[in-house]
Formats: sequence, C-alpha cells, structure tokens
Amino acid sequence: MATSSIKQAAWINAAARYSTLLLGMLFNAILARILSPEDFGLVAITFVFTTFFSLLSDMGLGAGIIQNKELSQEDVSSIFAFSLRLGLVLAVVFALFSFPMSYFYGKSELIPLGSLLSVQLFFNTLNVVPNALLLKRKEFKKVALRILFACILSGAVGIGLAAAGLRFYALAIQAILNAAFIFGWNYLSTRPSMARKVNKGSLDKIRSYSGYLFGFNLINYFARNTDNLLIGKVMGPAQLGFYDKSYKLMLYPVNNLTHVITPVLHPILSEYQHDKAYIYDKYLQVVKLLSLLGAFITPFVWFSSREIIRILYGAQWDAAIPCLQWMALAMWAQMILSSAGTIFQSLGDTRRLLWSGSMNAVLVVAFIIAGLVEGSIVAVARNVAIAYNLQFVATFYILVHLSFGLRTRSFLFGLLPHLGVMAVVALAGWCTTLLPELPLVASFLVKAGIMGSAYVLALLLTRQLKPLLDLIFKHNNQKTTLKYEQES
Repeated sequence: MATSSIKQAAWINAAARYSTLLLGMLFNAILARILSPEDFGLVAITFVFTTFFSLLSDMGLGAGIIQNKELSQEDVSSIFAFSLRLGLVLAVVFALFSFPMSYFYGKSELIPLGSLLSVQLFFNTLNVVPNALLLKRKEFKKVALRILFACILSGAVGIGLAAAGLRFYALAIQAILNAAFIFGWNYLSTRPSMARKVNKGSLDKIRSYSGYLFGFNLINYFARNTDNLLIGKVMGPAQLGFYDKSYKLMLYPVNNLTHVITPVLHPILSEYQHDKAYIYDKYLQVVKLLSLLGAFITPFVWFSSREIIRILYGAQWDAAIPCLQWMALAMWAQMILSSAGTIFQSLGDTRRLLWSGSMNAVLVVAFIIAGLVEGSIVAVARNVAIAYNLQFVATFYILVHLSFGLRTRSFLFGLLPHLGVMAVVALAGWCTTLLPELPLVASFLVKAGIMGSAYVLALLLTRQLKPLLDLIFKHNNQKTTLKYEQES
C-alpha cells in the first residue's frame, strides 16, 4: 500500500472499529445488566496488572519491527523465538502474582481470575511479532476483519457464560478467547518462522528505539493506572467499577476515532522518518480532524451523561454519572493527544517520547493522589480531567517545538476556532437543561438534535465545515512543505 493512502487505510480501519464499537456497546450493555459492579471491579483490578505484564511482553519490539526497514527474515524469526520464551515466563509469573494480588486487595477471587488471565497474557505476547508484520505490510483489511470477528466471537461467548452464572469468570474467558483468536488470525496471515535459538544481534538492531519506547509505555502505564490501583485498594471494587465504567466511556471516542487513524500512521509515516516536513503536514491534517470532532463530543457527553449511563447500563450505575461528566472535559485533549506518541515513533524520536511521558506521569499521579485525599471517585475524575488537559500543552511543546523545531504557539493558535465551535455547542447543551424532563431516549435524541444543529452552525460561522468535510472525504495526495518551511 502506498505511503500516501493514510485516508484509505483509515476508512478501512474505521469500518471495522465502528462496527466493533456498536457491537461492543451492545455486549457491554447486556453484560452490565447480568453482572454486578463488583464483578466488573474485580476484573478491572486484574486488568490493571495484565496491562502491565503486557507491556513487559511487548517491550517496544512490535514498533521496532515496523520502524526498522533493514531487519532480515532471520532477525524476525529470532525475535519471534524470544517472544515465545518471554510469553511462557510472564504467564507463569503472573499466575503466581495472583496470590499477593489477592492478599493486597483482600479478595480471594483474584487468585483463579489471575490464573485464567495468564493465558490471555501468553497469547498477547506471542502476538507481538505477527501483529507487527501484518501492520508493516500494511494489510489493513485483514486487521479490520480480525477486529470485527474477534469482537463477535468473544462477546457472544462472554454473554452466554455470564447468563449461565459464571460471574466475573465470563469476562475473563471472553478476554482469553479474544486474545487467542487474534493471535491465530495474525499467525495464519503472516506465518513467521521461529528460530531455535535467540540471536542477541537481532534484538540489538531495535534495542535503542524499542528501549526508549518501552520506557515510555511503562511510565505511561503507571500514570494511567494509578487511579485504578488506588481506588480498588482504598474504596473497594464497587467504587472502582463505577469509576472504571466512566473512564472507559471517556475512552470510547479516543479509541474509536483517534485509533482509527493512529494504527495506520506509524506503518505509513515511518517510511518518511527523515522527512519532517512531510510528517508534520500529514499530522496537521490528523490533528485538525480530531480537534473538530472532539469539539462536539466533549460538550455533548458532559450534558448527556445521565442519558448515556442510564441507557447503556441502567440505574444501578448512576454513581458513574458525575464521573463521566468530569471525564468528558478531557475528551477533546485526549483525542488529539493520543496521536502524538505515534508521531514521536514515526520520527524515530522515542527518547523525547520517554522524556515527555516521564514529566506527564508525575503530573497525572500527583492530581490522582490529591483526588483520593478528598475521598471520592468524583474528585479523582475531576483531577484526572484537569491533569490530562495540562498534559496536552506539555506534550505538544515537546513534540512541536523540540522534535519538529517549530513554534508551539502557532500550532495551538490554529486550534482556537475549534474551541469556538466547542463553546457554541456547550451553550446549546446548557439550553437543553432548561427543557422539561423527557424519557431517557427522547431526551438523548433531543439533545443530540439541538447540539448537533448548533455544531453545524458553529462550523459554518467559523468556516470550518468545508475543511472538516475535506479532511474526511477529499483525497489529498499532495506533498506540501511550505507551511513547515514558513514556521521552522
């Protein structure tokens, strides 16, 4: 696939992700009515640690395979052999780790739950090399179909097991099936050979690049999961379940709008890692698109939090509503910010990515602890939203000013019209609070209609509608460097 086809690849990825999003929301809504908040909270606690072990399983190897264009078949086979050994070790260690985890949280259910999820960890580790090869070859259609089929299979089985009374075990088995299916699909699609011995020289070829990336992912993990770790310990699984639901809803637009584009950016833009002008011009298009979409999503979720929680999960999850409101205020910044790491990687500048992640981790953890001191999940959600917005400014200073060598002020000023659009939508959202109370679905639709109309009007007034439509639909294959040269 040609390097210029970012938009085509994004559309393919979008079709699968949005289909998966709708199915995932449906499956989640059904599971939320079968299982209790404590069931979800127990799995959320375990996922905090499986995510950490997954970072150890990747170690930046996947991105290193994509970035390095000089790896031989023998190098890939050696790295695959290393991942097999690593997967076995991590699975055993995590199964044993479930005992101290259970003791720390005072929940004996975490022992069998952790032992089960060690199987998921094994498949995730094995999947690092096949997944990287699939992306490096730019076989985005196969990736898209894989996402969809894995969601359908694992979701259907999870619901069946939950209905049979397996409680949190149903969620664990769902995760295992998802990981196993994805690995099987990727392996059959790429069929990498496995060396009998690990060649240290093969790992050395990507060590520097992957090492900085691994350091960033490790630090970012602790910054992203400190809230779950501490809420689960201090306030219990039920409160964590409420908080986790709102946090994951905040991530829906991030994962299903931003991550439609970012998975295809690195394989494509890494071909131009020595052409900063090309990468910057392409990235500006991505930023503008995400910013304009976030200008609607952020105020809409704030004013529709009650309807979203009630419709999706029912009244038993009402404690998550104020958390979701605060989380909504971080959506715009998160949507744009989540694409920055891919650009650091495409530039080959994982050292500054690590530097940025370290500073931001200190900021986020400090705000989380301050919220916990106040003693409520709402305070934590509020502080997390504030921290993520501050993180936005700090990260783009490093990326734009230091990595690209451009003026951060020009970059941020370019987003001001988008904030104007957001303000208009927020005003329309405030007006909906003056309306008589309606049934949930009707209220959701009325708010969507009023705020959606205000959004289109604001786009017209700020002359952003045509640029938005062009970014989504118009094919642009021009390699432009004028903007970059003017600002540098």
